[in-house]
Amino acid sequence: MDFGMILSPSYGWVEKVLAKQAERIYEWETLFSIRTEGGKAELIQTYFSGEIKSLEVQEGDYVIPGMVLAYIKEDLFVTGSD
Repeated sequence: MDFGMILSPSYGWVEKVLAKQAERIYEWETLFSIRTEGGKAELIQTYFSGEIKSLEVQEGDYVIPGMVLAYIKEDLFVTGSD
C-alpha cells in the first residue's frame, strides 16, 4: 500500500474540513473547501480511495500552493468510474 497526499492548489484559507482522521474515503470525494485570496471557493477532491492517516490543516488555516492538506493510505479497491 502506498501513501498519497492531498495538496492545496492555491493560496487561501481552509473554509471547511469535510473529512475526519481515520475515515475511509473514495475517489472524487470532496475533502476540503478553500476560500482563495480572490474570494472564490475551491472544492478539493481526492483521486484515489483509502484511509485518512493525517489531517495537516484545520478550518481557518492559511494555505499555499503545494501545501499538504492530508496524508492518505491508499488501497487497491476500485470504487469510482471514469
